[in-house]
Amino acid sequence: MYFKRLLRPLAVSTIAFCSAATYAQKIDEVYNQKIKEYTTDSRFLPSSVLNLTDDPKVPSPRKHFGEIVGAPGILHNTTTIYGYFQKLSQSSPYLTMQQVGTSEEGRPIHLVAIGNEDAMKRVAHYQKQLSLLADPRKLPASELEKVLGDTKLVYYINCGLHSPEMGSPEMVMELAYRLITAQTPDSKAVRDNIIVLINPVSEPDGWDKQVDWYNRYTKDRKNYEDGFPRVPYWGKYTYHDNNRDGLQSSQALTKAMYKIYYDWHPTVMLDLHESVPLLYISTGTGPYNDAIDPITIGEWQTMANHEMTALASQGLPGVFTWAFYDGWNPGYAFFIANNHNSIGRFYETFGNAGATTYVRDLSNQKYSGDPVTSKEWYRPNPATEKVNWSYRNNINYMQAGVLAGLTYAANNRRLLLTNFYQKGVNAIQKGKTESPRAFSIPQKQNDPTMAAYLVNQLRGQGIEVHKASSGDYVVLLEQPYRNLAVSLLTKQNYPKDTKYPSYDDIAWTLGYLNGVDVKALDNVTYAANDLTLVNQEVKYTGKVEGEGTDYVLNYKAQNTVLSALYWLKAQNKSSKAMVLDAKTTLSGVKDTLAAGSVVLQGITPEQAKNITTQFGLDLTATKAAANVKQHEVTLPRTAIYHSWFNTQDEGWVRFTFDQRGIPYTSIEKDDLKAGDLRSKYDVIVIPKMRGTGSDFIHEIDKKFGPLPYTKTPEFPSHGFPDSTPDMTGGPGFDGMNQLRMFVEAGGVLVTLDNTSAMIAETGITRDLDKVETPGLYHPGSIVNVKVRKSDSPIVYGFPEVFPIFKGISPLLQTKKYNRDMMVLQYGTKSLKEDEEYNGPIMGLPDSKTAKETTPAKPKKEEPYVLSGMVRNEQTIVGHGGIFNVPVGAGRLVAFTFNPLHRYINLHDAPMIWNTLINWNHL
Repeated sequence: MYFKRLLRPLAVSTIAFCSAATYAQKIDEVYNQKIKEYTTDSRFLPSSVLNLTDDPKVPSPRKHFGEIVGAPGILHNTTTIYGYFQKLSQSSPYLTMQQVGTSEEGRPIHLVAIGNEDAMKRVAHYQKQLSLLADPRKLPASELEKVLGDTKLVYYINCGLHSPEMGSPEMVMELAYRLITAQTPDSKAVRDNIIVLINPVSEPDGWDKQVDWYNRYTKDRKNYEDGFPRVPYWGKYTYHDNNRDGLQSSQALTKAMYKIYYDWHPTVMLDLHESVPLLYISTGTGPYNDAIDPITIGEWQTMANHEMTALASQGLPGVFTWAFYDGWNPGYAFFIANNHNSIGRFYETFGNAGATTYVRDLSNQKYSGDPVTSKEWYRPNPATEKVNWSYRNNINYMQAGVLAGLTYAANNRRLLLTNFYQKGVNAIQKGKTESPRAFSIPQKQNDPTMAAYLVNQLRGQGIEVHKASSGDYVVLLEQPYRNLAVSLLTKQNYPKDTKYPSYDDIAWTLGYLNGVDVKALDNVTYAANDLTLVNQEVKYTGKVEGEGTDYVLNYKAQNTVLSALYWLKAQNKSSKAMVLDAKTTLSGVKDTLAAGSVVLQGITPEQAKNITTQFGLDLTATKAAANVKQHEVTLPRTAIYHSWFNTQDEGWVRFTFDQRGIPYTSIEKDDLKAGDLRSKYDVIVIPKMRGTGSDFIHEIDKKFGPLPYTKTPEFPSHGFPDSTPDMTGGPGFDGMNQLRMFVEAGGVLVTLDNTSAMIAETGITRDLDKVETPGLYHPGSIVNVKVRKSDSPIVYGFPEVFPIFKGISPLLQTKKYNRDMMVLQYGTKSLKEDEEYNGPIMGLPDSKTAKETTPAKPKKEEPYVLSGMVRNEQTIVGHGGIFNVPVGAGRLVAFTFNPLHRYINLHDAPMIWNTLINWNHL
């Protein structure tokens, strides 16, 4: 009986959103009827989304558009969506809209704020109050109660991050109208206690492309699972990985989300996604990120269970929690909140990538080992094996969940704000009492420009960094984001015995990823008056020393060398750059020059100075000539290849090249088929793609063609960043033959990660074979590699053993007699078959036996895993990381990892830059 009494108020509270008739408001019965018409089953219709107000002054979506949200076949582009919110802001004092960013293609990113008149008039005051709660050092405990009594909780809803997940940008138009017009107790509680933020279309470039794609190609599809291709691009650079940019903050949409966070310090951030049936409310299976305060983990469970129960009270099947995703990687968009002591959450509703109804088969879908149709503690009311699923169903589920979440936040405002403050207190206390107490980034670095970049990364995360008079940067851990700093600067210890596969990469130690020496300090040895808080972006400016007309760069795999060489050639066509192919000493240069060092000739002192200031490189002027083997740099004409079926990683490669100022031409299947590649390009880079050699050759099935991706008056968002009259068909065998001829004629083909296996399968080289690795599980981790060919320019500037980032990808190997093609290996131990034999040799009676040979003192083996986790690492250690394979007069440089992964493993990128600098001397 007691349990029933507890449940009854919850059901009433949830339904109160829709019972506006009780409060003498006119209900839009036409809207009600339309919702019922477009909902395929009454069990998919929560009561909380019915009974929208018919407001005489504020236009509902039906009155504004002539149709309700979720109508079959109807989607709106960003201009139309923003136009509706602009209309609401003009019609109601409860809603405002402002631009918070601009996309790479020039579209605005807008933020909508909803609250009562007091909230809208005193926005700056409430932002200030929340900033005080965010940093307990500024808010004495004695003043906490006063601030809590005069602070509104901010609840941030993020929409449209993944473009084919098409419910949320439409749903929030109806949600916003409901929140500003309804007069039910729950609606008023939300307006009075909360400021609701809505980012309606966080990826506006991709949304418009997807809307055009739907109207152009997929609106009339009869079967969702027919294999029809997806829109090839979302943003200019990022596809699905736009939700993996939280640590890099490299894309415009991520920068906009950070601006929203720091302006408002929302207590809750809810990111709306679509993938699994019928509604997943995030908590994750674990393992949970070590940096997350236990309070947050408890809040995940409490809020998810509240919403799941609220939807169960309305009879909705298929709502679940726990069994999807893990809770480990901090790089997702919603983790911006978790990383900063707020509550980051997400939904996954079931979507059809548009506004079409399909019968969807759930019978083969399992999460955490259980069928999605099974009844579990975390899924109390499962769906049937097949569902007839409409666009409106999706919007119903999403909106009902959000309304339940807003009600909980409104009714628990004080608790959630107190928790937000307490998490900051806990972090500061840990900084005082636990090790490490600080981190230092010493002034002396192989690549000081990357040390400055790391400082800027930390500051972009809100982490305080100080600078000492010695030039060292220091992160004192007595600060609110202490836990995040520790997470970013120490190794990740992902448990090997975890039951389920990791959801994504499991290591992100930024010192390794940026090639920067970072030291953890158990005791702070810097005097307080010797430290100055860094309050603006830092930049390393190199210096010129010595006298002479030549300028020497001691090469240590600095990230900006190739950029500087392209800049210099554009400024001074008669300049020369000579690469030294062995280490040497040079008069007037104090340090021994490493192999790969560069001598710049025929440049002016002003140009040398510009190289130091623009690219953060140190130069030494000298009159002496290097008496060592060397070669002149001929900067390559580089192409970056993209397929039409998988542009994910190609976008990151283009982004990295653009950030470094390295010129390239984007090419695709039609360029391969046109041939004559060697007359146009010296190097072709093929980024990571998914699939097999057959996928590379044939790409999208021709049965779907012709399939233009071109800009037209009707579909203006298409045709960018590349266009084609027909996406189908791939390069075919003719195109592959042209690619082979390019290499044989002296070109260099660079393949990354899985693409190396794809190219090997096509037969462009027959010297690389796939390696079977039983039991190997290698989610994205930071591991040690060892140089096998120290004279290879590909690894110039790197020590014998160094860290790289590697995820799950196929391994390749040569025959034993071709091991010289292996430039780099995983781990430091050789394959057993490559170990030198020291025993007797029959037929050679004078050969020494193993007993007669004095064994060399074994070297201490370096650990393979530096951060993350690898299972059965013995199956990969000794195998090849990079191969340099001769093909005719040219080369195939095959990486079995991705050195240009999501613009995060920047320490690995110079192996690509080395290949380009030395392309004709490999």
